[in-house]
Amino acid sequence: MSTLQNVSHHLDNARIAPEIFKLRPDYRALLIVVTGIPPSASDSVSESILSGAESSAKAALSQTPVTSIPHVAAWQEAYKAFGAKPKKTKNSLEALLRRVDAGLPRVNRLTDIYNAISIKHQVPVGGEDLDKYQGAPFLICAKGDETFDTTASGEAVVENPSPGEAVWCDNGGVTCRRWNWRQCSRTALTDNTKNVLFIIDALGPLNDEALNAAADELCGELSKLSDQVQVSRRLLAAP
Repeated sequence: MSTLQNVSHHLDNARIAPEIFKLRPDYRALLIVVTGIPPSASDSVSESILSGAESSAKAALSQTPVTSIPHVAAWQEAYKAFGAKPKKTKNSLEALLRRVDAGLPRVNRLTDIYNAISIKHQVPVGGEDLDKYQGAPFLICAKGDETFDTTASGEAVVENPSPGEAVWCDNGGVTCRRWNWRQCSRTALTDNTKNVLFIIDALGPLNDEALNAAADELCGELSKLSDQVQVSRRLLAAP
C-alpha cells in the first residue's frame, strides 16, 4: 500500500495512552501528514525561512530568558513528571532556542523548515520519514524494553528508553525519546524524504489558536514547494 493510501491509517489509528494525560492533562498533539514534497538538501528557500525565524527568536529572547518562556517552562515541568532532569535533558524547543545566537545547523530543507516553525512559534516540532515508518504513531510511557535506533560516536547503536519516560513509537520501535528530546535515526528526515509525519507537541501555555497558527504556517510553506503537496492533519487531546 502506498504512503498516500496510508494517510488515513496513520492519522485515524494514532493514539495517546491514558497515562500520558495523567502526567499532563493539558497535553495536545497535532499530527500532520504531508505527502508529495519535492526532496531537497538545504536550499535558498529553507535558508530564507530559517534565517527569518532566527531573527524572530533572537528578538523574543532579547526580552525574555529562555527558561522564562512559558512553553519552555511548561515542558521542563513535564519532563520532571516522568523523572527526567531538565538541566541535563532539554526539550527540543529549549535546545533549539539555546542555539539561536550561534545559528542553528542547516540539516536539510524539511528539517530546516520545521525547526524554523519551532523557534518562531515557540513549540516543539518533530518530523518522521513516512516511507520508513511502520504503522500508526502512538505515545506511551515506556516499559524500558522498547528499542531506539540511534548513533554513538558515529556508530549505529540500539538503546532502550528509561522506564516511565514518554516515548513516541511506531510498530518498529521508539521513534522519539522523552516526548520530543531525541528522534531515532531509522525514520529521520533526509535530503531524499518526500512524505512526512510532523508532530507538534503542545502544553497549556500554548493555546489551540497558537498551535494551529504554527501548523498553518508549516503547511503553507510546504505547500509552496509544489502543487503536488497534499496535507492532512488531526488533533489528539485528552478525552
